[in-house]
Amino acid sequence: MAGVLDSVNQRTQLVGQNRLELLLFRLNGGQLYGINVFKVKEVLQCPKMTIMPKSSPIVRGVANIRGGTIPILDMNMATGRSALEDVENCFVIITEYNMKVQGFLVRMVDRIVNMNWEEIHPPPKGTGRDHYLTAVTKVDDKLVEIIDVEKILAEVSPMNEELSDDVVRHEPTDDLANKKILIVDDSAIARKQVQRCIESLGIEVVAKNDGREALEYLMELIDQGGSPKDELLMIVSDIEMPEMDGYTLTSAIRSDPRINDMHIVLHTSLSGVFNKAMVEKVGANDFIAKFNPDLLAGAVMERIQILTG
Repeated sequence: MAGVLDSVNQRTQLVGQNRLELLLFRLNGGQLYGINVFKVKEVLQCPKMTIMPKSSPIVRGVANIRGGTIPILDMNMATGRSALEDVENCFVIITEYNMKVQGFLVRMVDRIVNMNWEEIHPPPKGTGRDHYLTAVTKVDDKLVEIIDVEKILAEVSPMNEELSDDVVRHEPTDDLANKKILIVDDSAIARKQVQRCIESLGIEVVAKNDGREALEYLMELIDQGGSPKDELLMIVSDIEMPEMDGYTLTSAIRSDPRINDMHIVLHTSLSGVFNKAMVEKVGANDFIAKFNPDLLAGAVMERIQILTG
């Protein structure tokens, strides 16, 4: 237990500093890719896999790892390229997204680098591969592409986006009818999922791509003489985002007396004890795991219920 707590304390030192750690890896060729270390459970030589009939071709098979059966996805195929060859000499990055564990087959793993989210930028338009990218950065003057893993998982195993019949318990009252919800997420697929869920509740959405855009939007409302709290019912923000992450956005809001009482829910594919400790440290009101439409709608309904008494 002491080891776990020490690890939590070490990780939470990054909170509010807009920092992250990237695990760098390669597919075919020399291009470097990155994935947030928080999502990585372990890295291992490709284990023996069992082919699953009728599964997506991107799923190269399943492997028994530490007593669990885990699907192994070919990251090269997932981004529109050919299958990785010589699989026995490849590596698997075991990750946890949206409360599910899966492995990503890669050619080789490079190293871990500590970076600032300000060094992570949205992908340039027209690169030809930006369809599968959520961000880019540079390490030692070399381009690092950060893949939109949520998009890959949504394509391989689409999530149910339908709300349960018993989730919607309250309709927005007249005094809340004109309020919007600010959603913040760098993944286009995640933004669409959240937007569809909230709009199905009859609530309008304002969508921003990252924490910096969201904070600028709040400041614009104030500069125009408005009050963000009067305009917005709540903020639903991802954590991992270029320019400014969700932790830093939350810290910035809490440190500004003009907006420090905003209701903030962090909506994240990160999970576990690390995330809970971080959410408490930055002062978010709640966090919910991606993407469970009932949980998201429930958080919105709970907020409405509190405001309407």
